[in-house]
Amino acid sequence: MSKTITPGACPCGGPSLAACCGPFIEGSALPPTAEALMRSRYTAYTLKNEPYLLATWHPSTRPLDPIVDEKEPIRWLGLEVKSALRLRQRKVNSPDNPDSDTVEFVARFKVGGRAHRLHEVSRFLREPDPDSGAPRWYYVDGSFPK
Repeated sequence: MSKTITPGACPCGGPSLAACCGPFIEGSALPPTAEALMRSRYTAYTLKNEPYLLATWHPSTRPLDPIVDEKEPIRWLGLEVKSALRLRQRKVNSPDNPDSDTVEFVARFKVGGRAHRLHEVSRFLREPDPDSGAPRWYYVDGSFPK
């Protein structure tokens, strides 16, 4: 069961799906930042939009098996992007690369009446799109802080 989108609300917490993640998911725009891509991927998970998730996953780490189970009774409850300050502090220890970024978030969801939270620090790379050559962000992988 996919999340019901209330009019005027984007699942990622933005003002509206049409003004937030919708253009990225429908393919009429590219997310300008790693955070925008992460938010749109969260929204795609709530919509069970596997084609978008696969298209935005870096080819070097993209899974071959299906990543969305249409029959899974998951209900997405919300997304919290963690403090950018911690990410900036973490970047102080790594070389400055404008084509690489990380985003820390917590996504809350319910499966079978049980609440869960996914706390992840996701890694992203910006590379030329294979078709247009325009720079675009890709999800690479993530780690799970304790």
